[in-house]
Amino acid sequence: MSYLDQIQQSIDYIEDHLTEPLCVHDLAARIGFSPYHYYRIFGAYVGMPVMEFVRRRRLAHAAASLTSDRRILDIALDYGFQTHAGFTKAFLKVYGLPPERYRLHASARIPERVELSRFLEYKLKGGIIVEPRLLERSSFTIAGYVLETTTENGQNLKDIPRFWQEYLGSERAKHLHSQPNIVEHTLYGVCLDMNIETNHFNYYIGLEVSDISGLDPELKTATIPAATYAVFTTPPTEKNSLSPHIQNTWAYIYNEWFPRSGHEFAAGCADFERYDDRSLSESKAVAEIWIPIVKKP
Repeated sequence: MSYLDQIQQSIDYIEDHLTEPLCVHDLAARIGFSPYHYYRIFGAYVGMPVMEFVRRRRLAHAAASLTSDRRILDIALDYGFQTHAGFTKAFLKVYGLPPERYRLHASARIPERVELSRFLEYKLKGGIIVEPRLLERSSFTIAGYVLETTTENGQNLKDIPRFWQEYLGSERAKHLHSQPNIVEHTLYGVCLDMNIETNHFNYYIGLEVSDISGLDPELKTATIPAATYAVFTTPPTEKNSLSPHIQNTWAYIYNEWFPRSGHEFAAGCADFERYDDRSLSESKAVAEIWIPIVKKP
């Protein structure tokens, strides 16, 4: 039996026993590994320590249970959390809002089992479980440069990378970051004004600004509507490999996450990629993908 098969066996066991006590020593013994070896191999395949994986899967199932009218404490106790406060702290860390708020958006659909071979198709090494945070964000304004493109024949997949190359290889970046009223020097790549009849949309590279007064009139501005977002963080990678990881994460979102999430894109809102200082790391670069969502009717 291969390591992949053995770790998959362990994942399946975890999934079937989430409401029971689990520990590294017992899980390792079940597939004939020493605890230390199991810990290292599991982390290499799944992208996180085994007990972190257990905690996240418990939280995912607890999140689905929030659609019921049961007390949050009772749900927490089912999945090994001893107090309401402890459950809330863990839930906040993963989902970005307390369970009471998440309950407003929760889907009753039970999380699908983790299949290593399927997730590896998207090359999400270092981040096999791409569980989004749910965040509510008020409207904000960006200023920057805009590209009109289309999804026809995949033209946007050519235009947008070229647009970024032109931006980064010119004085545009320096000029944009020198503008007044910048909230923070975090870049946004935003899809706006999608026309579902013509398949055309506008793509912005910009920065958040607190006020448009004093900006270079050559720059374009846009208001991003308030929304509830599912926020995905791409797996850490070398800086020059960030773009493929972003595309692979998008593939995961469309092909794996949306079909089982109980959510759909929120009409009239904007999805965007967010590049903060972490995207500049030489060996652990990440980006965020923000998807505006509503529960399916």
